[in-house]
Amino acid sequence: MEKQGVIKILEGKHIYLRPIEMDDLDDYYAYLSDPTTSRFTGTQKVFSRQTAANWIENISKPDSSRVDLMIVSQATDRLVGEVVLNDIDPVNRSANIRIAIAGQANQGKGYGTEAMLLMLHHAFGTLNLHRVELSVYAFNDRAIHVYEKLGFKREGVQRDYLYWNHQYHDAIIMSILEHEFRKLHMPDRFNDGV
Repeated sequence: MEKQGVIKILEGKHIYLRPIEMDDLDDYYAYLSDPTTSRFTGTQKVFSRQTAANWIENISKPDSSRVDLMIVSQATDRLVGEVVLNDIDPVNRSANIRIAIAGQANQGKGYGTEAMLLMLHHAFGTLNLHRVELSVYAFNDRAIHVYEKLGFKREGVQRDYLYWNHQYHDAIIMSILEHEFRKLHMPDRFNDGV
């Protein structure tokens, strides 16, 4: 059952994206504390409940350099992750994107792919960006596969970027340009790829 007053900023078939609310604190804190999520995001910080509350308050403030949206299941209205456009540069029309799906129970259901598509449509179709980049750790094969399926291209490798569990891991830099996105995901409207 849908919560009353929920603002769905971007809506897909299985998920919708909306701003975070202080009512999300319990779910958000559990998500930040999940070891699987921490590994895939490279988060080495330990969060307290108060730190999570402070972060929610901080990202709720207007900031033209970022768009923070929570990924919410259409079926349950429960938080299943977050997707963020940050470092938005209106002069060069570029931004960074990051995504995290909360816990193993929510992974492998297509939530991440759908959330990325919604946010990329927003980035290129509303914010008029030209380039969106991301960084993904080399051990995250599932995410790399999804990003390549979405049209991201590998640009380079940051060697030994993350130290996790007694081992260094590379980070792969990937990006997608607006015409690449439109050609792949909107071929009926932009069939010339320009």
